[in-house]
Amino acid sequence: MDYKQIKHIDKQKDLIIPCLKGGTKALKELTGIEQIDFDGDFSKHQVIYGRHGNKIYLLGIGEDKDKVKLEEAFKKLCYDTKKYWKGSIQVMADELSEDAIKKAVIGLEMGTYDIGQFKSKKEKSAKLKVEFSSSKNITSQLEEGKLTGETINRIKALVDAPANHKTPEYLGNWAKESSKASNYKCTVLHQDELKKQGFNAVLAVGQGSANPPVVIVNEYMPKKGKAVDIGLVGKGITFDTGGLSIKSSTNLHYMKSDMGGAAVVLGVVELAAKLKLNVNIVGIVCSAENAVDSNSYRPGDVINSYSGKTIEIIDTDAEGRLVLADGLSYIIKKFKPKEVIDLATLTGSVVQTLGYFAAGMFTNNTKMADEMSKVGYETNERVWPLPLFADYENDLHSDIADLRNFSGKPIAGAITAAKFLEAFTEDHKSWMHLDIAGVSFGDSPYAKMKSASGYGVQLIANYIKTKVAK
Repeated sequence: MDYKQIKHIDKQKDLIIPCLKGGTKALKELTGIEQIDFDGDFSKHQVIYGRHGNKIYLLGIGEDKDKVKLEEAFKKLCYDTKKYWKGSIQVMADELSEDAIKKAVIGLEMGTYDIGQFKSKKEKSAKLKVEFSSSKNITSQLEEGKLTGETINRIKALVDAPANHKTPEYLGNWAKESSKASNYKCTVLHQDELKKQGFNAVLAVGQGSANPPVVIVNEYMPKKGKAVDIGLVGKGITFDTGGLSIKSSTNLHYMKSDMGGAAVVLGVVELAAKLKLNVNIVGIVCSAENAVDSNSYRPGDVINSYSGKTIEIIDTDAEGRLVLADGLSYIIKKFKPKEVIDLATLTGSVVQTLGYFAAGMFTNNTKMADEMSKVGYETNERVWPLPLFADYENDLHSDIADLRNFSGKPIAGAITAAKFLEAFTEDHKSWMHLDIAGVSFGDSPYAKMKSASGYGVQLIANYIKTKVAK
């Protein structure tokens, strides 16, 4: 979509009027109707016709408590009605705050997402022009909203793509193309280089696949000669069979989504570069396919890692923590970032704990936790703290290696996975792990099957923005 600002509403054209619960001042003036039976309940919409036969969409934006999820109202309206918009539509934005305008644009852009990217016949739709009426200068809000929404759609398309297309090499090529378009540095480490540098855990996970693993290193460094402010690490398992500890066939087709954390890292670095944020960021994606083959790593194997620590493999389906272990050690040793955040669709345990409405947050840094929690509520991409108590370390004891990759217990799985990762953080004082398994991919009103949510791009990008002024 194209977005522009206008000063005055054209009463002959189609129009969206955001309506608070309890009424909106301009409703009578813009519609010419004395009293309209519309209550403004959040995300409800109603179509009426103006004097000139133009469509007027009344969009409920609810109460003050609903403002954090405003994108969803505009997304749903766009998804449900965009086929009736003829070339352009106006949005009455005089009563919206600058933040609300940005959220509205993000929602409208997300409403254009087409999950059917691999269908043989696709519906062609003309590019729409959306005109926001406001007396304030809202150009920057329109631009940021558009770039954010576009980036979210791009990472959703990545997560929803099938694994026969989305190999580790595909992710590397995606990152290279993104870096050229958005002006940041991208390096893709292939198998020979991974062996040379000692990414032993990544190689072990990927050794059973015909598609070799890669490690993607994205560097957005606008502050020349300065330290790395934020280091991001993403789990990029492009398909997860479980390896020899094979998963059941139920929902196995959804394991194409096991690179949701990687998608967030790729999207955030791209968005930061597009927005020209004055923060130095390095994003690492450790990508492999966990397949079943005569060469697959086995339960009972002992493997090495980038850190030098040895790992006893108890369960080959606990592979995400292995690639993250190498990514965390690498980014901390090579780039020495002030803060490190890893993201992964890591455990089913976190879904059992928090359901589908918050990511599990693990950190011993209370300042980071407080800031991330605040940003999470403001963006409606919420996180919830879970413990990293030393008591859980015994669950990872190994008699023959430095630690094992899986406790084997049916409880505290998300916590023991986080404790495993902690062992590879070089005692970094500002590390955070986000387990996004319950929020990255799931049911939605926009697809009949499970699909990508886009969770994480706004959360991490807005968290990074809190560092700009510091």
